[in-house]
Amino acid sequence: MKALTPTAIAPPFARYSHGVELPAGARIVRTSGQLGIAEGVVPEGAEAQAAICFASITAILAEAGMGPEHVCHISAFVTDRAHMAGYMAARDAFVGQRAVLPSSTLVIVSGFTRPEFVVEVEVWAAAP
Repeated sequence: MKALTPTAIAPPFARYSHGVELPAGARIVRTSGQLGIAEGVVPEGAEAQAAICFASITAILAEAGMGPEHVCHISAFVTDRAHMAGYMAARDAFVGQRAVLPSSTLVIVSGFTRPEFVVEVEVWAAAP
């Protein structure tokens, strides 16, 4: 993957790339949106829920022989601006210290299927 971060536009607001170029012939995985529920329990707070989302995403990627390092784009949805910091902390832990950061979208939405959910995350990943 190659980060696309033109100097002619403002730099990213956080730890992400404006764009990501995938190599020719890459295998692509697209996950469904993952909610913060584990063993029937939904923890309080965006950081705890997002950590579960990313753990679920890691398990899905493993099924394709991929890991977090193969994620090229993250889309996340939170129910309030107050949840952005918690989500971003979990996202940054998931992304780690990569040389090429994924592109990223964060949207504030009115809600999910159950009121206790405050974050949902989906990704695109690519590997040879």
